[in-house]
Amino acid sequence: MPHSLSDEQLSQAIENMMVEQNLRGMQNLYAYQQTGTYLRAAKSLFDAKSTVLIGTGFAVKQTFETDGPVGAIALYNALITLGKNPILVCGNPLYSALKNEFNCFELPLNNFTDAMAFSKAALAELKPDCVLSIERPGLCHGNKYYNMRGIDISADCGCFDFFVSQAPCPTVAIGDGGNEIGMGNLSQYMTELSIMPCLTCCDELLLADVSNWAAYGIIAFLSRWHSQDLLAEVDTLAILQYLSERGSVDGVTHKNELTEDGLHAMHGQQLIARLRQLSGVANQNEDL
Repeated sequence: MPHSLSDEQLSQAIENMMVEQNLRGMQNLYAYQQTGTYLRAAKSLFDAKSTVLIGTGFAVKQTFETDGPVGAIALYNALITLGKNPILVCGNPLYSALKNEFNCFELPLNNFTDAMAFSKAALAELKPDCVLSIERPGLCHGNKYYNMRGIDISADCGCFDFFVSQAPCPTVAIGDGGNEIGMGNLSQYMTELSIMPCLTCCDELLLADVSNWAAYGIIAFLSRWHSQDLLAEVDTLAILQYLSERGSVDGVTHKNELTEDGLHAMHGQQLIARLRQLSGVANQNEDL
């Protein structure tokens, strides 16, 4: 079946879909972006010959939140299916939670002094073809990390910023609030948001109401280009259950539950169903 939408039209539809709820003002920020963000980001991953670094994990109450790792795992699995070499880059406790089932690289916590040298050495060792950040805390004024409540969480954070800023390859970053890596691209427009804006920039910034969802937007393009319904394999509830058993909490409610940013998993599942239809990869005979 021929695609009813061009890649450019699909990107535009995905970009609007991702911020339609406008939970934290991302729709307002999107007005300042050049359209085609999801298309260009997906192309960077499509073109990656082998290694893709996926930085994720946002510190909440001495553990990690569900938003970020769910999308990172979905993207990781899709890239594995496509024969690429994804590596999840994160600090503890998320690193310890994931390292037995996934190829992971550990970020040391509260190590800003050595972070630049550490990052450059890691990039030289890992030789990524693309670096992606999904819901990673980004450096704000004073080289500190702050959560959505304006609390300094630097002691619980590893630094992934320099993996992005020093990368010798395309960089993609995903955020939903303004304090995440990559949001430096739009920091001058955040005066109306009650957030400490991140100053770290990236090549392509993807906005979403929930950062996990942006990963599904990228996978929609990879599915289309490979004529393979990769989104059909994304089981958000199963990933949330996996993370919950390892101590995750919802970033908004701070509860260990199968939600992301206060929303039931069905919101993400419904979005995936829409993306499968929009991108033209869903089996037409399958009951969505």
